[in-house]
Amino acid sequence: MTPQAALRIIPREQHTISRKDISPNALRVLYRLRDGGFAAYLVGGAVRDLLVGGHPKDFDVATDATPEQVKGLFRNCRLIGRRFRLAHVVFGREIIEVATFRANVDDGSGDRELHEGGRLLRDNVYGSIEDDAVRRDFTANALYYAIEDFSVRDYVGGFEDVQARRLKLIGDPEQRYREDPVRMLRAVRLAAKLGFSIDEATAAPIAPLAPLLAEAAPARLFEEILKLFLSGHAVASFEALERYGLIGVLLPESAAALASNRSGALRRMLIEGLRGTDRRVAADEPVSPAFLFALLLWPAYCRALAGLQAQGVHVEEAQRRAADRVTLHQLTTIALPRRFSLPMQEIWLLQSRFSGRQRKRVMRLLAHPRFRAAYDFLALRLAASPEHAEDVAFWQQAQHQSGPELDQALGVALPTDSYVDEDAPPSRRRRRRRRRSTAAASE
Repeated sequence: MTPQAALRIIPREQHTISRKDISPNALRVLYRLRDGGFAAYLVGGAVRDLLVGGHPKDFDVATDATPEQVKGLFRNCRLIGRRFRLAHVVFGREIIEVATFRANVDDGSGDRELHEGGRLLRDNVYGSIEDDAVRRDFTANALYYAIEDFSVRDYVGGFEDVQARRLKLIGDPEQRYREDPVRMLRAVRLAAKLGFSIDEATAAPIAPLAPLLAEAAPARLFEEILKLFLSGHAVASFEALERYGLIGVLLPESAAALASNRSGALRRMLIEGLRGTDRRVAADEPVSPAFLFALLLWPAYCRALAGLQAQGVHVEEAQRRAADRVTLHQLTTIALPRRFSLPMQEIWLLQSRFSGRQRKRVMRLLAHPRFRAAYDFLALRLAASPEHAEDVAFWQQAQHQSGPELDQALGVALPTDSYVDEDAPPSRRRRRRRRRSTAAASE
């Protein structure tokens, strides 16, 4: 059943959105569309975030102009997408996405296509702003900021839900999740990001329908994982995924390992790692997908490694096989690119080398390109077990010690002249003259 749209206009004096908080490029797009005779609205997450005092990174525009008409107005525009036809107006590094109002019904043109299970495969049937509002996912994302009078247009009760910090699906939740199962992840992510509660009716079908996520494209799930865990709300996202039964679908082997780990040590480590990721994002420091997946799949790796060793497989061989097995199995759900999966495996395989104290191995490990990431991972393991404290302390000092100091720490006695001062100027070796023999001299 299609929900009914009922317009409510919130005038400028009754909301907090100001043009000074909107991207100048987004304003250019809005004004040019309006001057071209088209309706133009800022829409979606930008409006929602501005209403709660946030700072949107992306600004999307909705209009009654078709993608081709948008392209006709902007020389810096390109059209993208087949499932959803969109116009991207490019301003250097910033892209303003412009979407045409879409209808919520099939007009028989073939531009709207549903999978037999209800999943939406194609949606390019255009309609009115009322149609567009009711086909959006959450009420909080169906708010329109009008450039002509600076009001907010609300057709589905989204303004009230934003004020109540409540996330609510538009229409029948089960049908909407079947149309696009990734909406379940979006619900979790937005609730974690905004500190919203999920409406009871919106939350109820998530756990029963969680297996539908297996039908989503693995590449799309990879992108959703990055949004969930690398946007500064990783801990809240993970806890919500657990609460709604989604972890077992996204990370099945890690979920099984966490469930069987009675001490809770693996989960403590994982949460501590995600907390550190949130701190780095808040401090505007770089975060690595390779390190993130090393953390998320570590429980699965530990379980696979223990199983192989129990079968009598040699430890080094077991480590390699466990890393390959976990990676291969995870790829069936989430498309983890090799540029991230290979460093992830290196972080795991380097862990066993931190217990070594032979000088050559220590120097080799310090020079390894993944050393710092692997050391940070080792430090995280302290959250699971204090047995790593001695290794962490040693390698923390080893990174800052000179050659003689490191040898002293290792208990290696070497003569002081075995070290070369690399900053000293090169000395010239005096060339010894070859003495001529007496016979040669007498000739």
